[in-house]
Order: sequence, then C-alpha cells, then structure tokens
Amino acid sequence: MEQVRHYIQEVLGIEIKITPLKKEEQGVLPYYITQAFHFYKFTIYNHEFILADLQQDQFNIGQLKQQLQVIRKALNKKIVIAVPQVATLDRRRLIDAGINFIAPGHQFFLPDLMIDLNESHINKKRKQKTERLLPSAQFILLYYILHPEEKKKIEEYTFKELAKKFDYTQMAITKAVENLLNLELCEVKGTKEKYIYFKYPQRNELWKAALPKMVNPVLKKVFVDEKPEKNMLLANTSALPEYSDMNPGKQEYYAIEKNVFYALQKAGRLINENEYEGKYCLEVWKYNPEKLTAGITEEGSVDPLSLYLSLKDSHDERIEMALEQIIKEYTW
Repeated sequence: MEQVRHYIQEVLGIEIKITPLKKEEQGVLPYYITQAFHFYKFTIYNHEFILADLQQDQFNIGQLKQQLQVIRKALNKKIVIAVPQVATLDRRRLIDAGINFIAPGHQFFLPDLMIDLNESHINKKRKQKTERLLPSAQFILLYYILHPEEKKKIEEYTFKELAKKFDYTQMAITKAVENLLNLELCEVKGTKEKYIYFKYPQRNELWKAALPKMVNPVLKKVFVDEKPEKNMLLANTSALPEYSDMNPGKQEYYAIEKNVFYALQKAGRLINENEYEGKYCLEVWKYNPEKLTAGITEEGSVDPLSLYLSLKDSHDERIEMALEQIIKEYTW
C-alpha cells in the first residue's frame, strides 16, 4: 500500500491516506471475495474509493468484473483494484472493460474521475520533478551547509548510517542521493558501502548552485487556538528576530514536522483547526526542522536557511530586508 500511496502522490502531486477497511465494514462481503482481495479506502478530490488489493497475479477479466460488481453492490462505493504485477496486455483488457485500477509504476486508470496516466505521462512528470530537490535531499544538503564544524562529516557516513542519523529509511536516503546526483550537486563514491560527496568545495558555492532547485519546506499552514503540547520551533516572522533586526509580528508561528502534525490531527489534539485564523499558526513542514537546528538556534527557531526558503517569495519589504541579512550572515 505504501507503493500505491507513493505512486498516487507522484503522478497527481497530492498527499493521500490509505487506511484498511474495518472488519465490520467487510462483514457484508462474501468469504470468497475477502479471500481474493485485501480492502482499503482512500479519498481523491473529495471522492471516496474502496481499494481492492488483488491477491493473485493472474486473473480472468469476466470473473473480475463479477467480483467487482458484488463488492460495489455490497459497499455502495467506487472500487479501484491494485494490481502490482500486470502485463501490458492485461492492462489493456482492464481499460477495455472500464475497470478502475492502479499498477504502481506503470499506470493509473480511473475512468470514474476521467484519469488515465501511463508510463509516458509518468516519465514526463518524473523529468519535471528532477528539476527540483526532494525534501529529503534538501534536508541532507542543508544539514551539510549548516554544520561544517561537526567532527564526523556527512561524507564519512554510509547511506545506512545517514538513514539512522536522520531517521529516514535507507530507501528514502537512496532516493534523496539519486535526486542530488540527477541535479549534479553531488557524487557517490564506494562500492559495497556508498558515501555521498558534494561537488562544490565551498558551502556558499553549493548554496548558490542548489538555490534555484530548492523547494519551500512548508507543506501547508493551519491555525489553532491552543498550542499543541509538543516541542515546536518558532517559524516565519516569529523566527526572523533571532536572525535579523526585524521585530516579531502579532501572529505566532511554529514549525511542525508533517508526521507529527498528522498524528496530532488523528488524535483530535488540534483545537479549532482551520485554514484562516487562530491564536497560533502551525506550519506543517516537509522535513524535520528540529534536526537542522542543533548548535544554531539559541531561541528555539527553525534554521536560517530553511527560514529563508519559506519566506523568499514574500513581497513584504520588511521581510525582504530581514532575508537579505540572513543570506549575508549564514551563507558564508
């Protein structure tokens, strides 16, 4: 399901949650159906779907149509099947039958929403995405720039050690390094154990080369009336006073890593969460802001370079002046 979730995010550019269908919801389905599929649910563009994960590589298209009809009638929902291993011919048969399906890495056919994305669409989208840094790749690059005094340098960590150090999976680190390679910002050395080496000897040169490819670390902003009981860093204009001459604004801003935010949201611990106003504004970050700040912040703020990236498109003259100070001070 993680492959399916990541694939949908990649081709549509949206975050989705895939959750198992509760046993009581599956209780209306015949036994032979629950043995043939594992069931999940997710929402795309405000449309709820049941995801039926086919538990076999081979299928009969006529039998599959009958099974989906039974599922649709019992659950009264739109159905999408997940087919991890499927030949091109079988995909064509699914399309001809008008069946919603997802084949991760190959095709996303959803006639109920008029969506049909295959390899050519995906490869074009991947090419566009390689022009920008992945959040994980940006995190590694910023850590390298911000922590030149560390005894053990980034180049001395294997991929496995980097994953442990930054709380990423080894796959995520591999993808991040591949992204940096594609953007010609680093090299990889080693055979059995691999190590990353950034191409630019001076950190300010690396910053300048990477800046056009960097992304805003903020995924979204939400407002709440009570500050969650979590260690959060000052962000936005609340963080600017530490790194510039700017005074803080009236609105209080805090950065929170996305997984922490969604856990709080799921637990119902965000009071009066909304998109418009509140005593506190929570910036949901794409990477963990706390791991970049060790030895840098004295007042509990996000790191200055991520702060710059989060505000660089502002048209507020005071913010622009503060960001100029940050660049002069922290890009060496």
